Amino acid sequence: MSGEAQIEAKKTALSIGIVGGGQLARMLVLSGARLGLRFKIYDPAPDACAGTLAPLTCGAFADATALLAFARDLDVLTFDFENVPASTLAALTDDIKIAPNPAVLAMTQDRLSEKAAFAALGIPVAPFRAVSTPLQMLQAVQELGVPGILKTRTLGYDGKGQTRVDKLSDAETAFARLGLSPCVYEQLVPFSRELSMLAVRSENGDFRSYPLTENVHDAGILAVSLAPARTTPELAALAEAYAQNVAERFNYVGTFALEFFQVAEALVLNEMAPRVHNSGHWSIEGAECSQFENHLRAVSGLPLGSTAVRQPSLMLNWVGELPNALPQLAVANLAWHDYGKSARSARKVGHSTLCAESFEALSLKLDALQRQSPTRAGGLAQGLLNRYLRP
Repeated sequence: MSGEAQIEAKKTALSIGIVGGGQLARMLVLSGARLGLRFKIYDPAPDACAGTLAPLTCGAFADATALLAFARDLDVLTFDFENVPASTLAALTDDIKIAPNPAVLAMTQDRLSEKAAFAALGIPVAPFRAVSTPLQMLQAVQELGVPGILKTRTLGYDGKGQTRVDKLSDAETAFARLGLSPCVYEQLVPFSRELSMLAVRSENGDFRSYPLTENVHDAGILAVSLAPARTTPELAALAEAYAQNVAERFNYVGTFALEFFQVAEALVLNEMAPRVHNSGHWSIEGAECSQFENHLRAVSGLPLGSTAVRQPSLMLNWVGELPNALPQLAVANLAWHDYGKSARSARKVGHSTLCAESFEALSLKLDALQRQSPTRAGGLAQGLLNRYLRP
C-alpha cells in the first residue's frame, strides 16, 4: 500500500491518548492537528497545559483502572513523561495499543538497568557501580575514584536526584543527601561537549535520525540547543548506529533521544529519553518533519516524514519565567513558543527557535536580539556560536 493510501485508510480512525499533559503533550497535539488526529490527555494536574488544546482527564498515573477507562475508545496510547509507572502501562497492553512499549520505559526508569542494557549493546557508558548501602558507597568511590556523580536509580531528571562527589570523605554524606535510596555512582566523564541524537522508528522498522544537536545546560536544565552540530561524518555515523541499535534491540516505536558526552572522537552515552525531547524542539521549524509529527506518525502506523534540516536552528529554552515576547517576535525567522504555564523556579515555560541560512547569520540575529533584550540563555548561545565561528 502506498504512503498516501495508508494515510487515507487510517485518517478517520486515529484517536490518540497522551499520558502526561505537559508541554511535550501540548506540542504533540499541535503537530497532530495537521494530520487530522484526535487527542485526549491524562494527567493528575487540572491545569496541565496540554489540557487547553484537548479534552483532559485527571487521575493518578499509578491508577490502572482510571487509565484503562480513559483509554477504552482510543486507537493508541503514548506518553510525554518517562516517570509514568511502567508497570501500570504494562498492565493495559492486552486492552490497548501502547507505543513506545512499556518494557523500554521500564528500562529507562532505572539508571542501573539502563546503563547495563547500553553496555550489553556495546555502547560506551561511564564506569559505574550500584550503591544501596553506605558500605557500597565507600567501595564504589574507592574503586572508581573521584570526582564522580551519585545519582538516584529512579525519578531523576533535569539535574534532580544527583550530587557530585569530589573526595572520599564526601561519600557517605552524598549518599545520605539522596535519602540513602538505591543509587548509581558514576565516574565523572571528561567531556568536551554534550550532544544528543533524536531518532524515530516506525511499526514496520523504518528508522530515521535527525542530525546531532549540541546542547548547553544551565544548573542541570537544558538552556540552548544548536542543530546541526558541527561534527565529523564518522562521529555522526557512530551516533546514528548507536541509536539504530537501541531502537531495534527494544523494538522501539516512536521518537526517542540519546544524550551523549563527546570525549575526543568518541561518544559516551549518558541516558535515553523514551519520548520526544527538549533538545529536539528546534525541529518544529528547522526540520522538514518535526520530532513531534514523526512520533505521531510512528505510533499511528503512518509513513515517517523526512528528518532533513531546512536551516541551521538555535533553540533557547525559557526556564522559570518568559522573557519579554515583543523583542523576540520582532526578529525575522524566530518562532516563539509560550506553553501557557505560570512562572515558577526551574519550570520550563517556553522556548524560542531562531533559524537562519548559516551559523554566521544566526549569530548576527542573536547578537541583535541580545542587545535589545538580553537573556541568560541568549548569552550562553552567544558563547556556543562564537566557538562555531572561531577560525
